[in-house]
Amino acid sequence: MNIKILAFGIAKDIFGGSTISIELDENATTKQLKTQLETAYPRLKQLASYMVAVNNEYADDAGLITEHDEIAVIPPVSGG
Repeated sequence: MNIKILAFGIAKDIFGGSTISIELDENATTKQLKTQLETAYPRLKQLASYMVAVNNEYADDAGLITEHDEIAVIPPVSGG
């Protein structure tokens, strides 16, 4: 299945844009998505942490992803 991913903060720089599309297996988990992203974009592993949101809610690694989900990669943020 083809998944569109929104990128925020430093993730936009790592991905080279505010959105990317990747192919995932049916019934992929958030962990599988993160593994695939880190393989395709090794700089992502250099972040102290980042979160994946599915349909506007933070997802744990076991969460399932479907073709119609809205996915976002959210890097750590700092306030001032």
